[in-house]
Amino acid sequence: MLELLPLIVGIFLAQASPGPNLMAVSSIALGSGRRAGVLTAAGVASGVFIWAILFTFGIGAFLQAFPETILAMKLIGGSYLAYLGLKALHTAWKGAGSSAGTNCRTTSGARAYLTGLLVVLTNPKAALMWVAVSMFLAATDLSSGQYLFVGLCVSASAMAIYGTYACLFSTGIAMRTYRRLSHVIEAAFGMVFGAIGAKLIADGLREIRG
Repeated sequence: MLELLPLIVGIFLAQASPGPNLMAVSSIALGSGRRAGVLTAAGVASGVFIWAILFTFGIGAFLQAFPETILAMKLIGGSYLAYLGLKALHTAWKGAGSSAGTNCRTTSGARAYLTGLLVVLTNPKAALMWVAVSMFLAATDLSSGQYLFVGLCVSASAMAIYGTYACLFSTGIAMRTYRRLSHVIEAAFGMVFGAIGAKLIADGLREIRG
């Protein structure tokens, strides 16, 4: 199993880098507090483990045989991120004309968890990453149990990383800053989510035309 250490470290570093997962966790942690942020991180970690389970039982071969599935994920995932972006922009627009602190939104625990889960499961980059991981693991002759163990390790690292981000973005100073600048921060989140979503949709439409 030691030969898998570079792979796990690489995935760990990829998870720590900015992306839709981090954006979802930080946005909810800032706006709704630590509990909601940690539950979003738990949703992300659950999504990571679901991908691991799916690839253990052969969905990687399915995705390679039917690449249009990835195309559909680009359109669905892009649309979901664009929806999150529009939602954040709407929150920013409502708060722009209100007094400081009145624009704070609350996200229920169930919705926070579901947001984290859906961000991962509709992300085509996550699927493509697991395709690459499964091809790498195929050469190591791992059993299904060992494959799931790798998935569990990656899921645990996701929980540790995004749970830490949730705690950082829900500190007192971070939330006080959010309350003062909520419309600016929400607008920034909205533009980033929207840009990522628009790019995925544009890539998908380009593939359809091609």
